[in-house]
Amino acid sequence: MSRPPTFTPPPCARARVLRTERGDFAVLDAAPRAGAHSTALLLPGYTGSKEDFIALLEPLAEAGFRVLTVDGRGQYETEGPDDQDAYAQAELARDVLAQAAAAGPPPEGGIHLLGHSLGGQIARAAVLLDAAPFRSLTLMSSGPAEIDPTQQKKARLLGDALGRWSMAEVWQMMRALDPPEDADTGDGEDLRRRWMRHNPAQLIATGAQLSAEPDRVAELAALPLPVHVVSGERDDVWPVPLIDDMARRLGARRTVIEGAEHSPNTARPLETAAALVSFWNSVGA
Repeated sequence: MSRPPTFTPPPCARARVLRTERGDFAVLDAAPRAGAHSTALLLPGYTGSKEDFIALLEPLAEAGFRVLTVDGRGQYETEGPDDQDAYAQAELARDVLAQAAAAGPPPEGGIHLLGHSLGGQIARAAVLLDAAPFRSLTLMSSGPAEIDPTQQKKARLLGDALGRWSMAEVWQMMRALDPPEDADTGDGEDLRRRWMRHNPAQLIATGAQLSAEPDRVAELAALPLPVHVVSGERDDVWPVPLIDDMARRLGARRTVIEGAEHSPNTARPLETAAALVSFWNSVGA
């Protein structure tokens, strides 16, 4: 579970509702003072939310980018149905296309799309449906196919628990398994509030997706879309050598954020933002 440093947006950002043809989505909308030259759409990972990118907002806005970070359907402050079929990957990908359309015409060309972890696989599915709205794709801590077998086991256990117990009961079980260093971080109530507002059907469905995702790297490599692959030095969800190989197969720019693991966006936000700005500026209009 990503741990954002705060759930309070910086002065450059406001929390609002993005109204689309596929429903309403809770977003943080950050803009530079002097007007944006590009727009970026950021998708969070499994059990995460738009706040996972909160530490990136100021440095990205200062670099001239308008940034929208989104709670997908059934995530935190975006409502979602109780039907697991509503969270099929193709449905979530169509949501992304609707979000891109509703974001408004970017100042120059298409939108820079970024997905973290599960969000990366949803972003990939979106551009494979229609790459036209996008200028680039960044896959952050997101691998080529299914997650590591150890993580698959955890996702199955979580899915089974959510099918038997309430969100509050499952939260208590997860906290009991936390390592001691996570016990007194001071963010417990914010994380609990976010967890309680996730729809369990979304968590069950997307957890199953992560455990069964096929390798679609060749399909993505066939698109004329610049791709950036970002990860930390270590990752227990997809091994870093697997992410390295995916980047080679894609012919993508590859960035490894020193000192970070699965969430460089929260562990090393300034370094991560600098890498994103460098890539997005290199892509051009």
